[in-house]
Amino acid sequence: MPDVATEKQIVVSTDWAADHLQDEGIRFVEVDVNTKAYDSGHIPGAIGWNWKEELQDQLRRTISSKEDFEQLLEKSGISNDTTIVLYGDNNNWFAAWAYWLLKYYGHEDVRILDGGRKKWDAEGRELTTDTSTYKTADYSISEVRSEYRAFRDDVAEKLGAEDFGLVDVRSPDEFTGKILAPPGLKELSQRPGHIPGASNIPWSKAVNEDGTFKSKEELKELYAGEGITPDKDIVAYCRIGERSAHSWFVLNELLEFPNVRNYDGSWTEWGNLINAPIER
Repeated sequence: MPDVATEKQIVVSTDWAADHLQDEGIRFVEVDVNTKAYDSGHIPGAIGWNWKEELQDQLRRTISSKEDFEQLLEKSGISNDTTIVLYGDNNNWFAAWAYWLLKYYGHEDVRILDGGRKKWDAEGRELTTDTSTYKTADYSISEVRSEYRAFRDDVAEKLGAEDFGLVDVRSPDEFTGKILAPPGLKELSQRPGHIPGASNIPWSKAVNEDGTFKSKEELKELYAGEGITPDKDIVAYCRIGERSAHSWFVLNELLEFPNVRNYDGSWTEWGNLINAPIER
């Protein structure tokens, strides 16, 4: 997908990134499940965020609090008017989560590097193991965009409604209940299956082989084919919310559907609820 250089630039190419690495007012941030990939080599000048330790509350299962997130942004040298360019591994799963979180907390100028680490590496572009540090900035979160986040009760209340579109972005084997989760992952539900009425549109169908996003026309066709259209109240979910943040980005930002929420409780929560309805 080419750079969006008009009203809202939200996806940037590797060429664009290479040309703007030294720009003041732009901060490149690599977001992975941990910082092992970042430590092995990252885009020069980029800082690394640990999804597991820095973007989630460390006591309760929820997102980073307003206060903790402000502190992370400040120590990253990010102020309210900084342009943030996010990228990461797994075709930008965790970068998309960080994008969703930044938008939830009201940051205006956030962008994703199309193709993430995968494309940057494939093109043989420069990597460094030097840790990037910046002067502490001032950051203040003044609003919360609650319309971007769904909770279990929000989903339960809409089940069966004609104006509701529920998108399960997991693999077909997870959706049908053949497996609980991809191999090796620890956060599990007690029961397999999916939320009744959900459409199974795996997040991976939205990207090309090189990790870049498919065209707007291809994306519209993909979702419309499963009944997911902009006239509906749409909720995306996966296992723990990271893959569905990627699909939320596609639906809310690239396709600009007006009502899209990410259910970060996702199947790990729903599949553990007492008496919650399940389909297989």
